[in-house]
Amino acid sequence: MTWRALETEAPEIARLARERFERAGIALLGTVRGDGSPRISPVGPYFGEGHLLFGAMSWSGKTRDLVREPRCVLHSAVSDPDGSEGELKLYGRAEEVEDADIREAPAKAWWVGRPREDARVFSLEIERAVFVSWDAERGLMQTRRWSPESGYSEVERSYP
Repeated sequence: MTWRALETEAPEIARLARERFERAGIALLGTVRGDGSPRISPVGPYFGEGHLLFGAMSWSGKTRDLVREPRCVLHSAVSDPDGSEGELKLYGRAEEVEDADIREAPAKAWWVGRPREDARVFSLEIERAVFVSWDAERGLMQTRRWSPESGYSEVERSYP
């Protein structure tokens, strides 16, 4: 499912996710190394032509990981111990983007204008989305989830 489809299927998660990514300008990408161990790498998320895009230097470990095993998770950067900005997790598969119109759509993306061989651009095909927010004063945690099998749901519970 593309970003555009998530906006249709789970508009509240898509809205919150876009706000988080655009405000922070960075996300954490979890990939699987060749030996099966996890790798965490920073990426800049961008939106264009209905896709959630991120680029990676052609020679990087994350690129090697994604070419071999496209399953990944994109996680919002959390900078507050209370989690007041919310926490986003998008699970899916990275698909390399060959279409120049899609690759070049986010004009401010770091790869735009560079030689094509310098960067590989990926679109996240979303299989599951979760947004968790906390209200520390009231001791409440709200979880918004979406998957094709279960659809959209919201659950609120007390914490810790």
